Amino acid sequence: MKVIGADIVYVKPIAVADLPEELREQAGELETIFAVHDAEGQQLALVADRDLAFVLARQYDRVPVTVH
Repeated sequence: MKVIGADIVYVKPIAVADLPEELREQAGELETIFAVHDAEGQQLALVADRDLAFVLARQYDRVPVTVH
């Protein structure tokens, strides 16, 4: 499988406490959510867990990579 830079997305854990209040309310009981970013750093999605972030990326033919 050939991977092109534009096909990679980065999955990063985000502390819910660091989010704006409106998003904290939507996160409910979660302490950590996961952001999906494209190669240019643009945030594409916020999801409840890492597995969901990877599934979402693959559904859009992207290659997910974890960022610490």
